[in-house]
Amino acid sequence: MIYGLAAYAISFITFLYTIGFVSNLFVPKSVDSVAQGTLGEALLIDGGLFLLFALQHSLMARRWFKARWTRLVPEPLERSTYVLVSGLLLLFLFWQWRPVPAVVWELEYPLAQRVVELLFWLGWLIALHSIFLIDHRDFFGVRQVWLYARGQPYDPVKFKMPDLYRYVRHPLMLGLLMAFWATPVMTLGHFAFAAAFTVYILIGIRLEERDLQELYGEAYLEYRRRVPMLIPLPRKKVGSEQ
Repeated sequence: MIYGLAAYAISFITFLYTIGFVSNLFVPKSVDSVAQGTLGEALLIDGGLFLLFALQHSLMARRWFKARWTRLVPEPLERSTYVLVSGLLLLFLFWQWRPVPAVVWELEYPLAQRVVELLFWLGWLIALHSIFLIDHRDFFGVRQVWLYARGQPYDPVKFKMPDLYRYVRHPLMLGLLMAFWATPVMTLGHFAFAAAFTVYILIGIRLEERDLQELYGEAYLEYRRRVPMLIPLPRKKVGSEQ
């Protein structure tokens, strides 16, 4: 239980630091801090850091990996271990990040700046709200260790489509994309960060949906047919749960 709560705490701290890192607010080092080294060196190091995080985050989330991993790690701690390692690697990325301050674009009009800043905070609000909609305790592994501590078997969260999930299948990813790209001053380092995570998110969605299809079967296929992936286009109304 202590391990699960510690992993949850580190994940929450990482989430908050990510907001500060991308917005250049409240943190000692951000995406646009003082430049370090040459352009080529910075892009090479940043690319390697991102690749390390992406491989871990994607590999450990796959069902075949979990089946093998739980031979070493107790099953109730599998999710906690996943979010713990992900959080630590992301913090390592922030620590070793090499900013590239060259400006790609900059909004000059104050109104445009305020609109983009609003989209930035709206993106984080959508991302956080999306986690709570799907049971954030299960998402961060706390529910798994709580049930184990009480001697109760783990039952997967039921497939449901509350609130934002009625309009897009991945509102969490939509919120993150909004937050990563919405900035009045886009530097080359920030652009590389946002572009890399965008590619990873799009690939990760495909892998995740393959797992969800295996887990929920026809229910998820029907949901996928009727609800768009990221852009909330109007489609047929779906029920709150299947």
